[in-house]
Amino acid sequence: MREALMVSTDELINAMLARAPVLRRLGYRVRIDITDLDESVLLDATGSQFDIRPASPMEEADTALRLSSSDLGKLMAGRLNPMIAFSTGRLRVEGSKGVALKLANLLDED
Repeated sequence: MREALMVSTDELINAMLARAPVLRRLGYRVRIDITDLDESVLLDATGSQFDIRPASPMEEADTALRLSSSDLGKLMAGRLNPMIAFSTGRLRVEGSKGVALKLANLLDED
């Protein structure tokens, strides 16, 4: 039986805030679009004020990551590899792939 690990925008924001010291080093704006909830979160690590907040799916970002809440939950729990999610189409990247890769590497740090 497969477990559904759906994640809400609030859970995503709280998880990202917990990783703020690492994510501050990103230096870019990344929008995460949770496709099945029609919601988005913006991670803005471009200025001195680090910001993570709900956003419009039209808000400008260097990179947009699009995935379902279930796949996001699996990624956050370490049950889905980001590269596998990307290569199988479960994670779509719009904009800079390099920024998405840098984000994945930062999140892999302990």
